[in-house]
Amino acid sequence: MPNPGEEIDELIAKTPDWRGASLAELRRIIHDADPEIIEEVKWKRPSNPMGAPVFEHGGVVCVANILKERVRLSFPAGLSLPDPQKILSAVTDGNKTRIIDLYEGDAVDESALTDLVRACVERNLAKAKPSRGK
Repeated sequence: MPNPGEEIDELIAKTPDWRGASLAELRRIIHDADPEIIEEVKWKRPSNPMGAPVFEHGGVVCVANILKERVRLSFPAGLSLPDPQKILSAVTDGNKTRIIDLYEGDAVDESALTDLVRACVERNLAKAKPSRGK
């Protein structure tokens, strides 16, 4: 059974157009932003047999999906993250998750994505720390 990194490599290889290249670039930026990010592949189903790459550190940071006409990066805690460069768009899942949709020809704002990933990891780690009691 392949490890999650190999599964994501396979997903990228099976998508040889701009979407696979975009996912590879997003993945590189995510790992550069936080080398301790753990990759997993979740939510395999008949309509999506390859599943979705999930990037975690102290909890889910973001989820990537290759869709028909775009690559989507979803941040489940997106609404609580600072986004001064305004790279996050639509709000989904009960007004918590925010997304970045990349279409063919779109450039990734590497600096803004790096800041977003780091802010999410900080949020996850702060949330995971046990509070010292009253």
